[in-house]
Amino acid sequence: MADTTHNYHDTGYKELFSYPEFVQQLIEGFAPAEIAELMDFTTLKNHSGNYITPLFEEKFEDVVWSVEVTWQGVTQEVFLYILLEFQSSVDRSMPIRLMHYVACFYDHLLKNGTTTPHKGLPPILPIVLYNGAERWTARQDIYDMVRPEPPAFLQVYQPHLRYYLIDEGRYTDEELGLRQTPLSGVFSIEKASTNRKGLQQAVDRVVAIIQVDPNKERIDRIITRWLKRHLQRLGAEVNLDQLNSLVEDKDMLAENLENWAQQERREERQKVLQEAEARALEEKRDTVRHLLSFGVLSDEQIAEATGLRLDEIAKLRIEDKH
Repeated sequence: MADTTHNYHDTGYKELFSYPEFVQQLIEGFAPAEIAELMDFTTLKNHSGNYITPLFEEKFEDVVWSVEVTWQGVTQEVFLYILLEFQSSVDRSMPIRLMHYVACFYDHLLKNGTTTPHKGLPPILPIVLYNGAERWTARQDIYDMVRPEPPAFLQVYQPHLRYYLIDEGRYTDEELGLRQTPLSGVFSIEKASTNRKGLQQAVDRVVAIIQVDPNKERIDRIITRWLKRHLQRLGAEVNLDQLNSLVEDKDMLAENLENWAQQERREERQKVLQEAEARALEEKRDTVRHLLSFGVLSDEQIAEATGLRLDEIAKLRIEDKH
């Protein structure tokens, strides 16, 4: 089956969320507190796999984990279904897509014998993690897409499926700063990607977080790998070959980021200069067209008065006749 419809750039997030600590940081830091408090994160189990859904004929970036939740003295398994939505714009069909994905996932659980119709389906928490530039405006429950709202006797028959949205761009730097986790540092780097000074500050912040992490070496390895892929995707003119550890190589990375920033500033200055020269040339041409319209001065006299080359003036004279 075709594998298009939705284009995901490779952010390396799928790899990040293959580690239980990042799933825990996502739930504890960005999901409702009352949900996180009920979860025993030591029971996290990875069930991820790429499913091709018949409706959309696409592979989609998803991460699936189960975790034990204790509620009113009863412990049960809940599935965390995390959809990584990294398009640049909002997909307003998300409630329909998500309902279909969840149905496909339940079908998968039945087909592989994880459960049976008699035993029933396990509860699921669908999460959409979005990092596009636009703020998310799509409906969060498919019921809200049913228009006009049906009368009371029909409402009970309409589908309901709500997903929990984590829109990275909605969090301010201050809010991310309150969450001292490697994942919040990753979000800060994503947010600062267009601002080179901000990017360096975000990298410094994530290094500081890694340095106090009890699993410092493991987290350093994971984040370093993610950052290298992220900088490559940004088209950073940074030598990444020698970058093996954010903590150990932070000075080298800072120097590379500064060189990249300087190069971009030089290119920006060059662009401004070229635009100014183009504007000045166009103004000269306008002056020449004006002088030609009088039909009094020779090309040599106009060249002397405006500084425009004779061949340029001759070309404008021909254009003027046409």
